[in-house]
Amino acid sequence: MGLTGSFKWLFGAIFGALYAPFVITGLHHMTTAIDTQLVSDTGGTALWPMIALSNIAQGSAVLAYYWMNRHDEREAQIALPATISAYLGVTEPALFGVNVKYVYPFVAGMIGAGISGLLSTTFNITANAIGIGGIPGILSIKAQYMLPFAGVMVVAIVVPFALTVFFRKAGYFTKVEDETVKAPQVEALEEAESKAGIDKGTLEIIKSPLTGEVKPLSEAVDPVFAQGVMGQGVLIQPSEGELVSPVDGVVSVLFPSKHAVGIVSDKGVELLMHIGMDTVNLDGKGFEAHVQQGDKVKVGDALISFDMAVITEAGYVTETPVIVTNQNDYQVDTLGELPAAIVRAEDVLSASRI
Repeated sequence: MGLTGSFKWLFGAIFGALYAPFVITGLHHMTTAIDTQLVSDTGGTALWPMIALSNIAQGSAVLAYYWMNRHDEREAQIALPATISAYLGVTEPALFGVNVKYVYPFVAGMIGAGISGLLSTTFNITANAIGIGGIPGILSIKAQYMLPFAGVMVVAIVVPFALTVFFRKAGYFTKVEDETVKAPQVEALEEAESKAGIDKGTLEIIKSPLTGEVKPLSEAVDPVFAQGVMGQGVLIQPSEGELVSPVDGVVSVLFPSKHAVGIVSDKGVELLMHIGMDTVNLDGKGFEAHVQQGDKVKVGDALISFDMAVITEAGYVTETPVIVTNQNDYQVDTLGELPAAIVRAEDVLSASRI
């Protein structure tokens, strides 16, 4: 077996390097069953530490990208939240927002995760159970392995950061358009702002994209959303599986698994709608997108249809955060008392340009 044989270090290097591509394809959820079986059979799992280290490595690659683009406000607004999210174990914003887009941060993260995986198996680092990913993953590590894991975490932070900077300066794995083409979220935002000439105090009324019950965002199951790491907004428990556009704007990002969509409004507000929690694991099953990245949309236009029964039968919740991700530029306020019943196209949030 890869985790116990003489070549476990090689297995660790390969698994660590390939875990991020597994996330992109949705294959990573199969590791949960393996982890559970290992915990049941042996009282611990050596896979989970490598998964947490991969989260950290991809986050560190985005951190390096942020550092290199820290003077570009729009790029920084995409990269910094993605870094925080990856360090907390949610790598989707990092992977789809920056790393895969520009390639070289993705490769740097894979290499860093591969080296970390090699070290993790070499030191026999084992977790008691499956827990939170990223840096908080150290809480799942068996006490006798916490110090070695902390050391390997340093490797997972430093190596991808350094490689990302090196690859960029040396031109390795960089795409030709890297100098001129920005992340799709940034392109859409700049287009919206150039058209609108957004002034301080500009007010955007955001409509509800769903019919159901609207609740405070702090009640979200996922702490990344509940704590406002990704942005401010509300949580909607849908009663119907139809997501529509809450603003006039541009589709800035559509996740391959069709469970989440981002829009930049004509007034410059960046919105993210994430249908359910951990629904990326469904790999698009039960979801149908009616738009593509770059499409112009109006309030009420159909974005995504989703089968609520498929989601719940798979063991996931359908609660949907609706958040403003560029909260540094807009004051976000809820409209009305919460919780409350709401229907599509009813006013739910206001965003005022700061």
